Amino acid sequence: MLIWSVGIALAGAFCMALGSALQERDAVRAPGHSIARMGFLLHLVRRPRWIFGTLAAAAGVSLHLVALSGAPLTIIQPIGVTGLLFAIVLSALFNRRRVRASQVVAGLAVMVGLSGVLLLFPHTSVQPVMPMSTALLLTGGVIAAGAVAYAAAHWVPAGPRAVLLATLGGAALGTTSALARVVASDTATQFTAVFSWLTVLAVVVAVFGGLLQQNAYRTGHFAAAYATLLVVDPITGAGIGTLLLGEGLPTTPLDQVLATAAALLAIVGTAVLARAKNRNPEAAGRTSGKSRTDLVRTTSGEAT
Repeated sequence: MLIWSVGIALAGAFCMALGSALQERDAVRAPGHSIARMGFLLHLVRRPRWIFGTLAAAAGVSLHLVALSGAPLTIIQPIGVTGLLFAIVLSALFNRRRVRASQVVAGLAVMVGLSGVLLLFPHTSVQPVMPMSTALLLTGGVIAAGAVAYAAAHWVPAGPRAVLLATLGGAALGTTSALARVVASDTATQFTAVFSWLTVLAVVVAVFGGLLQQNAYRTGHFAAAYATLLVVDPITGAGIGTLLLGEGLPTTPLDQVLATAAALLAIVGTAVLARAKNRNPEAAGRTSGKSRTDLVRTTSGEAT
């Protein structure tokens, strides 16, 4: 049973990576400026390839849940992180670029770091409870921070912009996961709980997080954006679980030091991916969608 669960988890990681790599292609090719508005998502949902990518990502999530039913979280969660390497290779294949050794090494650093964080945090089965007032403050804070990042992204170069938008997008999706955990737990005892305001908040913050993440893909720095999502999403969920849902932190000083070191390793790997030079050529060549920073640089170069 364990072998089957590991195989299913690998298939889920591949599907997640495939779905995200397919989404990137349409996110990059969509018309408009580098920082797209909400209508950008309406454009994407009419693209068959983007829809297929979304379905592939949903299949990946489903396979991950199936794998968890047959093996411990401590085995399945790190396997899911292997999707980063799948994503790097698939994106390079779709865009006819070669994979650089530095990208593979940085991807491995992110995988090892995130796996360490996931393994070191305790996995409790405490009944999660979140008052509506807390949920409103949480989602309002995440959306406000995301809106500030979205506005600031107009002035940020492409690589850091990918990390910035993916960080807030990952935070929004991690918040969605925390809200969904509360809703799912309540639904297990009372089915009508799925029709609560928490569900509405989860959907709203998920759509907002999707907008930020697709804009992160749009920069052409897919590996950095996807790595950032893989890091920030579960860490945000774990943080909310610790602070608001009664879940724990690593208990021993050694575990705390190791968890911190693992998180730093994942962050360093993500930073290396953000600095990678082999950006998606379609994003790099979009002159009509440059950020204000790019336009300033271009103008300065022409003046000299």
